[in-house]
Amino acid sequence: MQRPRGEVTRGTTAPNRLRRVDRWIAATQTRPLRSGPRPLAVDLGYGASPVTTVELYTRLRAVSPRLEVIGIEIDPGRVAAGHALLARDGPLDGLSFRRGGFELPVPRPPVLIRAFNVLRQYDEAAAWRAWDELTARLDPSGVLVEGTCDEIGRRAVWATLTPDGPRTITFAAHLPTLARPSELAERLPKTLIHRNVPGEPVHALLTAFDRCWATAAPHSAFGPRARWAEAVALLARTHPVVTRPPHGGRNRWRLGEITLPWTAVAPAV
Repeated sequence: MQRPRGEVTRGTTAPNRLRRVDRWIAATQTRPLRSGPRPLAVDLGYGASPVTTVELYTRLRAVSPRLEVIGIEIDPGRVAAGHALLARDGPLDGLSFRRGGFELPVPRPPVLIRAFNVLRQYDEAAAWRAWDELTARLDPSGVLVEGTCDEIGRRAVWATLTPDGPRTITFAAHLPTLARPSELAERLPKTLIHRNVPGEPVHALLTAFDRCWATAAPHSAFGPRARWAEAVALLARTHPVVTRPPHGGRNRWRLGEITLPWTAVAPAV
């Protein structure tokens, strides 16, 4: 077996840490998840515990009963932990674990790759290369969901990419603990995190979002969800916020989410 491509991550994980992105994937990616007789999803770099891979399997099989999920890790001990979980709790149809990295040792091109908290330790150039490498391995209808979140999943930002490149960016937060939208800057994908400076589109977006958040302060009387939804609606007047389901609209906004096309944050040349 060739040496897995990539570096071993810190491995931090916890139950329900990735619930926000899983919920979003299940709601917005039903078309690729249901494509073909046996669609494949990959959880790349699941960490020291396989729990978030099992959660991904459970959440996505609810919308795609034929889906196969493979958890991939570079560290052999983490792969062994996945095998031990299945041996202890019993096999789950369509769920497995194997050793690997960016080369994706899987039997067919996946319709979904979830890579969360994997690229934080890479520099920006390496993160762009990882995006290219992973999207090249997707099924033509597939999507890569790559992003990062805090240790308990209250702050998260992720990008979606197809074989044609980046498509969207989504910001998600636990609203009762959010002081201002720009707090999410700490969770930007590695391709953007160093771009949050004046003159860059992502900085302009977050600055404008903070202004809308301040303007929407009176809506706090109806709770943080109402304030967030109003701030997003205000931002949509000046920025290309996705306003239609399944990616947008007030039902998603009230979950503490906002999705925009990648072009709204793409780094300045």
